[in-house]
Amino acid sequence: MSVPQYRKAAALALVAGLGFSLAACSTKSDDSGKDAGGKVTITVDCQPVGSQKELLQNWNDDVAEFQRQNPDIVIKSVSVGEQCNNPPDFTARLAGGTVTDVFYGYMTDLQQVLDSGQAMDITQYAAKDTIPTWESIDPALKGVFTDNGKLYGVPVKNYSMGLVYNKTLFQQAGLDVNNPPKTWVEVRDAAKKISALGNGIAGYSEYSAGNTGGWHFTAEMYSQGGQILTADGKKADFNNAQGKQVLQNLKDMRYGDNSMGSRQLLQWADLLTNAGAGKVGMFIGAPDATTAIVTQFQGKYQDWAMAPMPGQDGPAKGTLGGGEGYFFKKGLTPEQVKAGLKWLAFEKLTPGEGQFDYVRAKPQNQPVGLPQPTLFAVGSDAQKKDLELRKANANVPVENFAAFEANPAPIKGEPRNAQTIYAVLDAAMSGVLTSSNANIDALLKTAEDKVNQLLAAGS
Repeated sequence: MSVPQYRKAAALALVAGLGFSLAACSTKSDDSGKDAGGKVTITVDCQPVGSQKELLQNWNDDVAEFQRQNPDIVIKSVSVGEQCNNPPDFTARLAGGTVTDVFYGYMTDLQQVLDSGQAMDITQYAAKDTIPTWESIDPALKGVFTDNGKLYGVPVKNYSMGLVYNKTLFQQAGLDVNNPPKTWVEVRDAAKKISALGNGIAGYSEYSAGNTGGWHFTAEMYSQGGQILTADGKKADFNNAQGKQVLQNLKDMRYGDNSMGSRQLLQWADLLTNAGAGKVGMFIGAPDATTAIVTQFQGKYQDWAMAPMPGQDGPAKGTLGGGEGYFFKKGLTPEQVKAGLKWLAFEKLTPGEGQFDYVRAKPQNQPVGLPQPTLFAVGSDAQKKDLELRKANANVPVENFAAFEANPAPIKGEPRNAQTIYAVLDAAMSGVLTSSNANIDALLKTAEDKVNQLLAAGS
């Protein structure tokens, strides 16, 4: 649920015509998945839409080059709109069986995909011969797409969260831009100094609506060493000391110090609009939040830096991570699965190619140098090569992300039924940010009861 991953609501009118559009992309083939010309053909979604001219051209160029290198494979590209960032549309395609052969999904989508019966077990096919960098990919990310020891998807992008802060406001408040807060106590102290600048500046800003509040509650819960659900995923596990500390930290800053500004119930665009206007000192976010501040909300890269997620009394015990990958439609032939894996390797998982083609991205003014995606394990050959290429072609101030990148907190994935749970937790976050008399125990108990009811009902 970082900026690219935050699924935007879109018109459902697209869904009605979806089955036809995907069906029209299929080609007749024999039992091996080969067409009349003897080539293996696969359909792949999330081709950029026509308005994304450079991204679409890059995609088409990559398809052409891949097919030149693999003349026995044909890639049929499908655009499903909004670059696949539309949950109702995704669910409709799953339910209708109209997903492409190789189809995009979030890291939180595995259970939904399994429940739909659309997922193919690709365990025996994912290896170095189909994905040369396979052994370099972080095992934790592979685990997100694994159920009962079986692999159903391939991770292609991920993010983790830390403390995003405004260097200019830090300097104006007399804070050391090279020594950002490491604990929530230090965040509170810095927020007071930044808000004292006046002029409507919030020392620290926070989400509390549109599921974003629950998203941030989860990240901050992880920083305390807590979790959202029990290990078996059947019960809520946030109504405890760690959950109380998360809300107490925010209530103290909001009402004890008045360092968070008076306007609350912020959603994604609200906070970043304020940040782009220079009215936010700090907030929790992923590296690409800075890209949104610059490209959509008129901010400047040089103003923004990142530090690791704060802990309560020391380094954070964890941070939220999320991302996306590709699943394979049940019923594909071995040849089609291998072809799909080779395409993902080329377009998504090879330093210097596809999404990692920084030489191409730089003159197109796409941000190069952000510590994201971090698909490859630290110290792996692929990670070393990616870092080398990224730094050589950087067009953003990489030094502003050095502390975040050098001191990673342990990454924990989003909980099952994440969006439903986030919607419930929004109320707890908004409660402590809009009422000085908010009862933290009562807010957490209410949220716990609602989440348990949802889990029991299978939501």
